[in-house]
Amino acid sequence: MTFYMSITLFVFGLFFWMHVGQSEGPSVEQPKSYEVCLSQEEMKLYRFINAYRKESGLNAVPLSKSLSYVAKTHCRDLLANHADLEDGCNSHSWSMKGEWSGCCYTADHKAATCMWDKPAELTNYPGQGFEIAFGSSSKEFERFPATAQSALDGWKTSVHHNAVIVNRDIWKEVKWNAVGVGIEKGVATVWFGRETDPDGKPKLCGE
Repeated sequence: MTFYMSITLFVFGLFFWMHVGQSEGPSVEQPKSYEVCLSQEEMKLYRFINAYRKESGLNAVPLSKSLSYVAKTHCRDLLANHADLEDGCNSHSWSMKGEWSGCCYTADHKAATCMWDKPAELTNYPGQGFEIAFGSSSKEFERFPATAQSALDGWKTSVHHNAVIVNRDIWKEVKWNAVGVGIEKGVATVWFGRETDPDGKPKLCGE
């Protein structure tokens, strides 16, 4: 698990460093309608992330309805369509089987905008999204379901994931103003954004 995560986040860190000066994604012409709720385990992951940030003297990042919708949608797409298992593709890949632009995200970052622009494609979020991912859509990972604790523990042991969460290294001057979480079976994703989410925060499932 750790090796898989480190490779994808190392790539992620490099392309963000090259792109950090650009703050806005594609414009959204008409408001999109969508619904999302978080499970108890997803809410736990959100709380764990902010508790961990607090240990480093950082402020809590507001929970985002838009970015949570993107996170959960991506988890489900990976599990249903296994875009991350295609030759050369990693966990930032999206299938061609949804209402979004699909891509095989490779180590050369040629499909970088495929990830950055997902919030604008799927929601009303005014900026770009940056993802960290844990696990895989492979059958092997179904035997070890992702949890809030296992995902955070995995990211904390990865230098590049950890830097995103607690704003270190190339992320030091970045201020996160929105975060969304998703957990499905053997996959967990967290999406960070610099802009405030105009759609607010998601509800807890069952409320």
